[in-house]
Amino acid sequence: MVSTFSEDSAGFVPLAPPTVWQGWDAFVHQAPAPARDAADPAWSQTQREDYHSELAVMRTPAMDSVFTTVRRLLLVNRRQQAGARRGLIISGPATTGKTTTMMALGRSFHLADQRQYPGRAERRPVLFISVPPAATPKMLVSEFARFLGMPITDRLNQTQITGAVCDLLRELGTRLVLVDDVHLLDTQRRVGAETSDQLKYLGERIPATFVYSAIDIETSSLLSGVRGAQIAGRFKIFRHRPLAYATEQDRTVWNDLVGAMEDLLRLRAHRPGTLVKHAAYLHARTGGRIGSLSHLIREAALVAITEGTERITKQLLAEIELDAAAETQARPARRKQ
Repeated sequence: MVSTFSEDSAGFVPLAPPTVWQGWDAFVHQAPAPARDAADPAWSQTQREDYHSELAVMRTPAMDSVFTTVRRLLLVNRRQQAGARRGLIISGPATTGKTTTMMALGRSFHLADQRQYPGRAERRPVLFISVPPAATPKMLVSEFARFLGMPITDRLNQTQITGAVCDLLRELGTRLVLVDDVHLLDTQRRVGAETSDQLKYLGERIPATFVYSAIDIETSSLLSGVRGAQIAGRFKIFRHRPLAYATEQDRTVWNDLVGAMEDLLRLRAHRPGTLVKHAAYLHARTGGRIGSLSHLIREAALVAITEGTERITKQLLAEIELDAAAETQARPARRKQ
């Protein structure tokens, strides 16, 4: 999960992660760094670096599809008092933007809830957690409690924590529960199976729509056996694939995404249209992975600022090392240079 930072007199200090309420609320209401004119003398280098460090990933067709699906699921689940509410699993390879999409979904829903219930600061319309490695049922429900700021002592057992969490989420009006990294639940092992059962139980007790995010859920143990059949019977799966570049429509979507990110750049010597010109190369470098594209453009912009060139070129892009998945994908593209 990406940390958020703010600046004070002592430098940069980490804020709470979005898996606790204070961090989530800060994420939802965080204003983007102002996009001043690159030549503005009042815009310090540190501020310009901050601006380019947090360049947003633009809205994609995948995000639109997820938003539409979840809106419909919320309607389907709205009057269901108990039992098998319907949910969504966002599945796909690493760095394709699954967590980003899920957090954008939660932010949009949170802000919509605030508009519907103005002045109700006590509401917690969204809960966001990440499954801990080797999670036990108690560890999982404790993550729910930690998000809410509930004190957890060693004397409380799993049943007591679960009951308190479910009761509080009902009181707080939580309607959307986002659970990241569910692929970490190995249901072929006893503890993983029991934790999966706990997640199912929470979904039945909490009157909310659950959205999971996972790396390639179709190949994980979570959908196998009797437990897997139950999950498959309750959840739709949205395949969050890397963006393609095969058809004219594919290329238009990718080029528009690259162009939107380029429009956000504030580099003093950058030639507009350079990134769009190299959109095919950018796709080959990143394999169409949104996270890799964001990393590549942001790091190139920061290098351009710190080294004083103030522009992004194809040569600079080629010098940036990316994640292992993107670098493996990029080998053929680099051989063609």
